[in-house]
Amino acid sequence: MSGESVDLAALIAGSKPAWDAFVGRYAGLILATVRRVVGTGADVDDLVQDVFVRLCKDDYRLLRQYDPARAGLSTWLTVVTRSVAHDGIRRKRMTTQTLDDTPEHLLAVEPAHREPVKIPDGLLSPRQSLILTLLYEQEMDVAEVAKALGVDAQTVRSTHHKAMIKLRAHFKESP
Repeated sequence: MSGESVDLAALIAGSKPAWDAFVGRYAGLILATVRRVVGTGADVDDLVQDVFVRLCKDDYRLLRQYDPARAGLSTWLTVVTRSVAHDGIRRKRMTTQTLDDTPEHLLAVEPAHREPVKIPDGLLSPRQSLILTLLYEQEMDVAEVAKALGVDAQTVRSTHHKAMIKLRAHFKESP
């Protein structure tokens, strides 16, 4: 393999000699790129491994996307490696913060103090009013409402939708 030439077909076919040569040639570049993104630490080796796994994943989907007309393989691998390293940082950040580390004010839940909405008489049909009551006040799901009323779930969804259209139109016009 001289210059940027790599036998992509052999890599995608899973040729062990081609993969050994590819890893031998580009592992240093990938390692250096990971270190530039995350510094040094225990995660570096895992992230380097993640790059190679990502290249092989889903029947080499990512490797098949490489277009030599758009960039050299070294440049493309650097972009892929930076992306994998940043993904690793985000993943680690999400998994390392525990509830104990989270400030309590961020966990506080304000009690719901909602004033009941006054719906003018005659705006909704009796069926629409009943369905909204069951969905929102009784906190039933669509399937439960459908069963209770002996109608199809789609009828409940449609009636709910029509009621919401009427309510939006009414409250949009209200001062």
